[in-house]
Amino acid sequence: MSGEDRQGEENPFRRPPTGPSVAPPRTLIGNPPAPPVRVTRNRRPYWSVAIFVLLIAGVGIRAFRDLSRPEAWDYWKDQYVSPSLTSTMIAKLDLDGAAGGRRALFVSGTIGSAAANWFRDKLDQAHLGAGDVILLSSPGGDLNQATIMGEIIRSRGLATAVGIADAAGRVKPSYCASACVLVFTGGKPRFGVLGSALGVHRFVTTRPVGDPVAETQRIAGAVLGYMTKMGVSSSIVEAMSETRDIRWLGPKEALAMNLVTDPVGRP
Repeated sequence: MSGEDRQGEENPFRRPPTGPSVAPPRTLIGNPPAPPVRVTRNRRPYWSVAIFVLLIAGVGIRAFRDLSRPEAWDYWKDQYVSPSLTSTMIAKLDLDGAAGGRRALFVSGTIGSAAANWFRDKLDQAHLGAGDVILLSSPGGDLNQATIMGEIIRSRGLATAVGIADAAGRVKPSYCASACVLVFTGGKPRFGVLGSALGVHRFVTTRPVGDPVAETQRIAGAVLGYMTKMGVSSSIVEAMSETRDIRWLGPKEALAMNLVTDPVGRP
């Protein structure tokens, strides 16, 4: 077939102006190639992360604001860093001549901002039962925490006494003043150790309030209600209101107020 005969046919090769003939690209037989897939970025995770970061930041700011208050820091310090109270388990406390002695938990120190939680944990660890003794030696501290501690003592049927104990379990005199008296009041019975002292005074608020007089009256009413609930004469509140300094109650006076229910030892 001559070149003229091929002119009407489709030429399978292209003839570039320069160079040899080049074969056209092969066409695959079958399904045509799929178009390229466009990857769409999902932005939702970024929004989720942003919201999570904002929530964490909000919680952190709030926690910092709470801890910046002195009372909040005092609570966290007393709860987790350095508790203001200490305790010692006494297997046999020779208090009232009971056969074999009584099991007791000796609690001493200042009543801090988280003392009630600490006290409840120590009682759970000691496994004290009804009739066992809480032996106290404290200058006082937080009024609200002391009230809660007294309620815990009463709910568990524990007795209270003021003193310290030696290695043999013999009780020696000590003192319990201010808010410690509210802890002591929770006991049933409340032993009066010869030579130990109970001290009371007027409770006043230490935080800024709009009306200090009204706040003082509110505190006095709360203390009176608590003492009455625990079976103590209202005359103790009168003794408290007389002075802001510690007033030490004599043994006969504490017995007359029903603050002490079971004297131990004789003059």
